[in-house]
Amino acid sequence: MHSDIRVCSAWREAHDRPVYTLTSTCPACGSDAVNSAPARFDPADPHGEYRRALKRRDRE
Repeated sequence: MHSDIRVCSAWREAHDRPVYTLTSTCPACGSDAVNSAPARFDPADPHGEYRRALKRRDRE
C-alpha cells in the first residue's frame, strides 16, 4: 500500500518537529516533501548492518 502522507524534507533544519502534508511541497517553508513511510524491514538486507551503524554514528 502506498502512503500519500509526506513529510518536509528539511524539517530537521527548518522546523521544531516534522511537518506532514498531502502535497508535494511543505506548506510552511516550501521545501520538497518526501514519503514519510519508513523503508520495509528485510532481515536478509545485506546493507542493514551498515545503515544501522551509520544511524548510531549520527546519534552520537
